[in-house]
Amino acid sequence: MSGQPAPLKSLTPYAALFVAIVTLCVGTSFAKQLFPLVGAQGTTAYRVGFSALILLALWRPWRYPLSRADLTAVALYGAVMGLMNLCFYMSLRTIPLGLAIAIEFTGPLALALIHSRKLIHFVWIGLAALGLLLLLPLKPGAGALDPVGVGFAATAAVLWALYIVLGKRTGHMHAGRTVALGMSTAALIVAPIGLATAGAELFHPRVLMLGLVVAVLSSAIPYSLEMVALKGIPKRSFGVMLSAEPAVGALAGLLMLGERLAPLQWLAIGCIIAASAGTILTTESRIEDPLP
Repeated sequence: MSGQPAPLKSLTPYAALFVAIVTLCVGTSFAKQLFPLVGAQGTTAYRVGFSALILLALWRPWRYPLSRADLTAVALYGAVMGLMNLCFYMSLRTIPLGLAIAIEFTGPLALALIHSRKLIHFVWIGLAALGLLLLLPLKPGAGALDPVGVGFAATAAVLWALYIVLGKRTGHMHAGRTVALGMSTAALIVAPIGLATAGAELFHPRVLMLGLVVAVLSSAIPYSLEMVALKGIPKRSFGVMLSAEPAVGALAGLLMLGERLAPLQWLAIGCIIAASAGTILTTESRIEDPLP
């Protein structure tokens, strides 16, 4: 009998998605350690720029002509992708990784709930709102989050929702080539910002290699593994598993960056995870899967 045993084969997509989530969070934790060298803007330029080069080499999208309407759609999609990455990394300068991911998750969550009709959906809205209230810097104190960092994470959340909307407009196009062109557009926007802030340090050979590691861990490997996972996991289950990303990010931040969260902050992450997973499980399949 050739190939994998049936039980192992059925578990492979789930293992691939789990490794994708872990790799993304580890890569982002590693990226944060580059901030003292090239700043959040320079690190974003590395992630987006190298990812664009990898995707262009893989998909070679220039071989396929696009209409003007499709080019415009891809350009908007890519611009939002670049700004979303930049805002997320800017938020990481001052707030822990797990909390930044949790706040960013409220973007696609709000998009999924915007046409809520069921009573249970309002439970998830309440849970998500509670999680946000626990994280927002509404009162001073040692445990309060930096308002600027929260603002960048919230902006990234809005951009993530917009990214999903614009991504659906390119749904008729080849996924790999669309992402390659979108990431290239993102690089054209983000790279000049990184260059303006980091300057010549961005081209230091050692730092360049570290930037390549960030791109591979944060984009190339997770993207590839998610493609494997999507072929064997129902979209509903995929979204539920992806909802655990804030918790994985918090653990990666703890282990790699020493970011210790207060009990209320863990509770906030739990509320947002529960709201995200609950929304996916109780939403009809035709409007599910809010996550890219």
